Amino acid sequence: MLNIRKIQEQVIFGAVKAESNDTIAQNIVNGEFEGNPIWVKNTMKRLKDNFDILTAKKIRMNCQCGYTMDEKYALVKELMVSSTNLEEFANNEKAKAAGISYNDSELYLQFPFCTCPMLAEVDKLDSNTWCQCTTGYSKVLFENAFGCEVDIDLLKSVKMGDDICLMKISPLGTIHFD
Repeated sequence: MLNIRKIQEQVIFGAVKAESNDTIAQNIVNGEFEGNPIWVKNTMKRLKDNFDILTAKKIRMNCQCGYTMDEKYALVKELMVSSTNLEEFANNEKAKAAGISYNDSELYLQFPFCTCPMLAEVDKLDSNTWCQCTTGYSKVLFENAFGCEVDIDLLKSVKMGDDICLMKISPLGTIHFD
């Protein structure tokens, strides 16, 4: 059986270690006797206590699990084949069903609920730090599909009290539609 908590501990440990060392990484993920909701909140507090906000964001962006990445990549590439620009890309029915939209020359991705299994029992987060893993996931997905660097900005989060999770996707180079 898949142990999401153990996977998250390992991923966070590795991302923190890349920015610091084994001791700090162990101290941040340490929460052996904490249930998942408390562990999530305490881990983010420990992360913020040890790093500035930009480094904490970078760490969390590097914590994306990659779950169903191949499937999502295939969908984005399929949408690109039938498009010549971002507006056409986002106006495809499959794109809309996946939460992709285009408004005022900007590309967005939204979800009506939190997709993170670690947050299933968390009512509300104190900050959006935990949610930055989804921006990392989306960055990897769209950079690979678009073939250029992409900025991802988390605009809304269900676990921060918003009605949806919403990200703005900003390609920083030329996208080559097939």
